[in-house]
Amino acid sequence: MRDYYEILGVTRGCDEAALKSSFRKLAMEHHPDRNGGCEEAEGRFKEINEAYSILSDPQKRARYDQFGHAGVNGGGGGQGGGQFHDVNDIFNEVFGDVFGDMFGGRRQRGGPARGQDLRYDLEISLEQAYAGSEVEIVVPASIQCEACEGSGAKPGTSPTVCGTCGGAGRVRASQGFFSVERACPRCGGSGQIILDPCVECRGHGQVRKERTLQVRIPAGVDDGARIRLAGEGDAGARGGPRGDLYIFLSVKPHELFERDGLDLLCTVPVPMTVAALGGAIEAPCLMGGENCDGNCKIEVKVPEGAQTGRTVRLKGRGMPSLRSRERGDLVVELFVETPTRLSARQKELLRELSDLCGEQQHPKSANFLGKAKRFWEEVTGA
Repeated sequence: MRDYYEILGVTRGCDEAALKSSFRKLAMEHHPDRNGGCEEAEGRFKEINEAYSILSDPQKRARYDQFGHAGVNGGGGGQGGGQFHDVNDIFNEVFGDVFGDMFGGRRQRGGPARGQDLRYDLEISLEQAYAGSEVEIVVPASIQCEACEGSGAKPGTSPTVCGTCGGAGRVRASQGFFSVERACPRCGGSGQIILDPCVECRGHGQVRKERTLQVRIPAGVDDGARIRLAGEGDAGARGGPRGDLYIFLSVKPHELFERDGLDLLCTVPVPMTVAALGGAIEAPCLMGGENCDGNCKIEVKVPEGAQTGRTVRLKGRGMPSLRSRERGDLVVELFVETPTRLSARQKELLRELSDLCGEQQHPKSANFLGKAKRFWEEVTGA
């Protein structure tokens, strides 16, 4: 007979937490219901259950540590320790309500089942993500049948108690020295049978219908954000509680802005004269939020001698944070434009500038800068 510690994959000095953790993992892996009735898995599962029933009991574990298997099987000073717990009792103790339905643990037998959770994919604009918004959505969901009030039985009649499970909704099947509890195959776990079903819902107690909901989009949401609306999912069977609705958000690409965390990036054309002399231009922004019609502008100061690719950062003009009062920045990338349609006079002035740039003097001299300034003033008509 194999060593109990070896079966559970733990050391002899392990504590109760390590013992329980190992049992959880192995019991889930080798449970017969998860292995299609495999005899090898069933035998392994019995070993695991037997080992845990001994080692989880301090007195039995002490006898086993001192006398080995003889100490828990009636010999070597043992006291009839070979009686093992029912598998359901062990699973109730170790797994509790989390796995109760799977292994026959604690649960509300024959009680109404909770409705299914639903998912809804919603695409919003960057403006909506910036300022927040309220959106109306239409969600198809199961709702309680009004004709039978969710019972599934024809109005004037009632469901009857299931004869197979006696209304418990669960049946127990023996497998060797332990038993496994499952949902009743006849009533599906409800504990009731509908002999005369409702015409409207055909005995389901629910009908499919589109529901219109108002959803509040908080300012600052990003791609992949999720909003949970409790109790807005499918209705539960036999009057059970509703499930939840999960809304998964995606933000449409914007033609002007690119988002980088809380920062907004955009590229703005700059006239060649403004880039050379410095000045101010207008850049798009989202300060108008959801109601921005694309004409929202903000002034950007262009430094003298700016080149294509230079960026100007406007503090606090980016996206708001979803969880704090922080705001990102608006990062404006400058793109210097070269004029393409010039008048004869403009061409003449450009040739004059070219000659000036070719003079053998330092370009920062007062003479050069004065001539250049007068040139740009004439080109721009200032």
